[in-house]
Amino acid sequence: MWWQEGRRSDNIEDQRGTSLPRGVRVGGMGGLGVLVLVVLAMVFGIDPRALLQEGPSVDSPYVSVPPNQGTGGAVSGHDELRDFVAVVLGDTEDTWQGVFRRAGRTYEPPKLVLFSEAVQSGCGVAGATIGPFYCPLDRKVYLDLSFFGELRDRFRAPGDFAQAYVIAHEVGHHVQNLLGISQKVHALRSQLSPAEANQLSVRLELQADCFAGVWGHHADKGRQMLDAADIEEGLQATSALGDDRLQRRAQGYVVPESFTHGSAAQRVRWFQEGFAGGDPEECDTFNIDQL
Repeated sequence: MWWQEGRRSDNIEDQRGTSLPRGVRVGGMGGLGVLVLVVLAMVFGIDPRALLQEGPSVDSPYVSVPPNQGTGGAVSGHDELRDFVAVVLGDTEDTWQGVFRRAGRTYEPPKLVLFSEAVQSGCGVAGATIGPFYCPLDRKVYLDLSFFGELRDRFRAPGDFAQAYVIAHEVGHHVQNLLGISQKVHALRSQLSPAEANQLSVRLELQADCFAGVWGHHADKGRQMLDAADIEEGLQATSALGDDRLQRRAQGYVVPESFTHGSAAQRVRWFQEGFAGGDPEECDTFNIDQL
């Protein structure tokens, strides 16, 4: 990605190096994790949000990092990543401000919180193992930069555009929140069976993938930030985080009815749908039979 000359967003809250006191309860968070939480949920065949919103809370240990990694300071090897995140976030702001303006609406950008090990969000306390997530209650995206190492090493999805896709996906959830889509899905899910609720979650996640593709289109066509290799990186990351790939890695077999984020093929398809034309109107995953 040609990101170095991009505008840096001011909507970054660097909470790396802060600590949580002993006895803080971890759990009850309504975020949409993409790492260990998802894998565990797949193993047990349940919706990850059920673990976050309804599962029992547990006391967390005292969480801290060395003093030289304090808030706003340098975390070894992460300064350039912080800069990168600020550029990607700024570019999503430019994209969605334009999209909303053309629709006669005003885009309110989210804050992005960088944290290490654990963080207090508006949806509860979360550990780093939950992966990047968006909290609709405080309208913030949460990211531990160590996830990018997991993305590269565990999921075999290296590259800066793969990292950018993760941020754009979570911003996609923010767009859904602003448009009232998330609220409607949440209300409807409570009236459905677990299998039906999972399918609705899949449609929500695939739309966020499509919205990430919308951003990618404008970053590529409008601002020439990408090359062919970047697109391949994005598709590789999208595919690596498919439910079927995660389930097969975790348990050796696939249970489609327990999907909550969509298969690798579905996630790639909807990312490409958004990327092809850059039109969010093409991201309606709720009124189509075949995902």
